[in-house]
Amino acid sequence: MPPPSPSSPSFPSSSSVVAALRAAGCVFAEDEAELILEAARTPEELAALVDRRVAGLPLELVVGWAEFRGLRIIVEPGVFVPRRRTEFLVEQALAHVPDASVVVDLCCGSGAVGAALAAALGPVELHAADLDPAAVACARRNIDGHVHQGDLFEALPDHLRGRIDILAANVPYVPTDHVGLLPSEARDHEPLTALDGGPDGLDILRRIATQAHPWLAPNGCVLIETSEHQTPSALAAFTAGGLTPRLAVSEELYANVVIGVRGRG
Repeated sequence: MPPPSPSSPSFPSSSSVVAALRAAGCVFAEDEAELILEAARTPEELAALVDRRVAGLPLELVVGWAEFRGLRIIVEPGVFVPRRRTEFLVEQALAHVPDASVVVDLCCGSGAVGAALAAALGPVELHAADLDPAAVACARRNIDGHVHQGDLFEALPDHLRGRIDILAANVPYVPTDHVGLLPSEARDHEPLTALDGGPDGLDILRRIATQAHPWLAPNGCVLIETSEHQTPSALAAFTAGGLTPRLAVSEELYANVVIGVRGRG
């Protein structure tokens, strides 16, 4: 016998789910209730999902996926949840190299950025890499490409040197002293390595800026999300790495993306 559907009388009502979420402080309780009801297959599973959300687990981890540029990206416990503002990084990459054929998603987490770029570009040679084994396993469920485990460029195969058209890196950029100020959903449920960017938040960005040039194809670009107050230092790091830097800002998404382009020389 198939399990009852969410419209079955044996399922708790939508209004009761909304009430439980609202009481827990969920601002978008109605929208969240709809997604949780969709994810639940049985009344028991629904109760468990609501309990997890009420306890503070991020909604994306409760339902098992996050929407990113129209894609459903699988997210698993211990993996960074992709943010909507990072869609702006993808948009900038597509604007700069609309005919890219080799794409790398560095610090890939769930692989959301790589998956979105591949969906927009069509057939590409796609590589993704992350230091965290949980992220690598999750990314392999989300992207049709090569997913490598390792520390930044050390994870990439050598044959990519000088060939990468788009190098997108959603690196951790929260200063160490500010991690404790993050919302509990991030602080308590996402890996510290995906949040903590060192004393000023730019440790990983500087490493990438220093090493990216020989990996990029002529006119290839590296794109990294950062915060507004970090952008002067980030631009300087790209310049020091031999790249031509520029800054793109989306006021709507509160997103700042630093872009470094390798010249043809």
